[in-house]
Amino acid sequence: MRNAWRVLMFDVLAPLGAIAALLLIGVFLGWPLWWVAACAMLCLLIVEASMINAYLLRRDRVTFGTDDDGPVLRLTIVGLATAALAAATVVGYTYWTVPDDNLGTDSAEVVRLATAVSEATATFSPQDPDSSIERAAALMAPEQAKAFKANFGKSTEDLVRKNISAQAQTISAGVEAIGPAAASVVVVMRGTQNIPGQQPSRAVLSLRVAFTKQDDRWLVIDVAPVNPA
Repeated sequence: MRNAWRVLMFDVLAPLGAIAALLLIGVFLGWPLWWVAACAMLCLLIVEASMINAYLLRRDRVTFGTDDDGPVLRLTIVGLATAALAAATVVGYTYWTVPDDNLGTDSAEVVRLATAVSEATATFSPQDPDSSIERAAALMAPEQAKAFKANFGKSTEDLVRKNISAQAQTISAGVEAIGPAAASVVVVMRGTQNIPGQQPSRAVLSLRVAFTKQDDRWLVIDVAPVNPA
């Protein structure tokens, strides 16, 4: 019974665990050519060692796992299998878990920024005409912020003269596309415009906000209507 347990642990499960770990690493990496070659070589060495083990069992009725004179060999087998499984765990975490976590974090961040900049561009107060401009510009890349201030500043002069105010509230927002350095978010808002002496006018607004990632920070590079008139 003792020998059967040792055969199972050291002669069967340890080699199979090492091979499984090597194959998992290939899956995690997407099977690049260098790993195909390395994995094939390592798996071949494991298979050859198993064949030698089977030959010893047939000839001497002893294996790597049941050889009482080879504790260091058993320790080496367990160490190599453990190292392979640990490497597979690290590679899987690095190539699968971390990117998924980063994607979730980036998606939440661009949606938050898109909501903020969209509401700022659709909100206006004649008493403080520059506040919404500054809030939106603070979320933009420097070049786009400068152009935005120039264009938006011209359009606010008539609104200030007519004492027109506007407010916007986000209904929904979602990521349209996202990558390591670029993203696009669509924001749907309910906008209200107030003109003195008239009933408030309401409309549903939809904007597409484009982002770029610079120095690990998402910055707005474009804000445009989804269906421009």
